[in-house]
Amino acid sequence: MRKKANKRVIPLFGLSMGVTLTILSLIVLIPLASLVIFTAQMSWDEIIAVITRDRVIASFEVSFLTSFIASVINAVMGVVIAWVLVRYDFPFKKLLDGMIELPFALPTAVAGIALTSLTADTGLIGSFFARFGIHIAYTRIGITVALVFIGIPFVVRSVKPVLEKLDSTYEEAAGVLGASRTKIFWKIIFPEIRPAVFTGFGLAFGRCLGEYGSVVFIAGNKPFETEITPLIIMSELQEYDYSSATAIALVMLVASFLILFLVNIIQSRNAKIMKGG
Repeated sequence: MRKKANKRVIPLFGLSMGVTLTILSLIVLIPLASLVIFTAQMSWDEIIAVITRDRVIASFEVSFLTSFIASVINAVMGVVIAWVLVRYDFPFKKLLDGMIELPFALPTAVAGIALTSLTADTGLIGSFFARFGIHIAYTRIGITVALVFIGIPFVVRSVKPVLEKLDSTYEEAAGVLGASRTKIFWKIIFPEIRPAVFTGFGLAFGRCLGEYGSVVFIAGNKPFETEITPLIIMSELQEYDYSSATAIALVMLVASFLILFLVNIIQSRNAKIMKGG
């Protein structure tokens, strides 16, 4: 009789799990729990009063709207960039591939200063658009530009591995049967990369919501116009109002969690559909 294969793949599973939970608690759970603890020092009415102040509501609108627009742009452009990197060969391809990681490595303050100098009315890019009455720096357009810059790697790195593993025989068969390139993309390619696109979108959206360094320089920080929520939180911390800061931060945390939760649901459903198909 065969012995049941009940051995763990990873030796010392209990020790490994203990180390994993300890690190997870120290890095993620405890810091997040501190938000709830500080916020719990306030009554429910006080929390509502803080997060519904006109200036805070305006900052929520700026952060969520610009983050959503930037993430949509990243989703589209990320697919295009990933497609070019996978499907085409050209000089300096590896250099371009490496440059995608630049927003990860570049300090956010440096990125903010560089983008501001480029998009200001006297800058290289901003001066061109200023001729047509379009101002980029110190507007919501500038915020969106900065968020696109820091969010694009999430989509590219999510989609690129899926495109690399995609079997091209289905595309060739569809082409032989007379399908157009557009139809091949939407009917064959996009269903395969859709979960990765949603993943990249969700990760970029979450990062954009919490971005501070690269945005604070280019935003101009005009109350009710270009003031982002992370700046409001920093202002509350500088005034030693930790309870109000954590209450506002908790709203951003819940929003980010819901976004990633919805992305995971969509991924699970797409995976089931693909297995069923």
